[in-house]
Amino acid sequence: MAKTNNTVRVLDTNVRFEDNTLGDFICISDIAKTTGKRPDIVIQNWLRNRSTVEFLGEWEMLHNPKFNPHDFEEVKNASGSNAFSLSPTEWIRSMEAIGITSSTGRSGGTFAHFDIALHFCNWLSPRFYVHIVKEFRQMKEKEFSKKSLAWHLEKITNNIDEVRNLLDTIPGQNPVLNRLNYLKGKDE
Repeated sequence: MAKTNNTVRVLDTNVRFEDNTLGDFICISDIAKTTGKRPDIVIQNWLRNRSTVEFLGEWEMLHNPKFNPHDFEEVKNASGSNAFSLSPTEWIRSMEAIGITSSTGRSGGTFAHFDIALHFCNWLSPRFYVHIVKEFRQMKEKEFSKKSLAWHLEKITNNIDEVRNLLDTIPGQNPVLNRLNYLKGKDE
């Protein structure tokens, strides 16, 4: 899993994200810190909800061929009850989940796929949800624009002779400046 650490600023909060083969993974621990409470407790409270467990199960069934729907049914049926609790690491371990990652240490935290992180944001704070969508959309538009320009420049430089030949076929050119006419005259 190739990871590139980046940060986006949302409502005066730095939120880390990582590139992953599945897409962008956003640090929901950073988002949970905005509550002023311990992020691990906030995330566990989110994971207690039946609707959260159902959402995670649906996401995993769609994206994870190793996901076991039979074990999931047991967790889903227990979710929402007063005695139910679930940590990110328990979810990952018991379900072989790929949509959430969790690590400890200085750069650790709980990261979730963009889809799952949006679900978390909407549960935690609709205001934060709206702003994170806005920031990521702007960031992706800039990223796409840069990639698009780089792709076009690479195609042009890799195929410079084809580009020159294409330009030489434009009607109404000065025959003296037309490279094809010049090359024809050289051959004769």
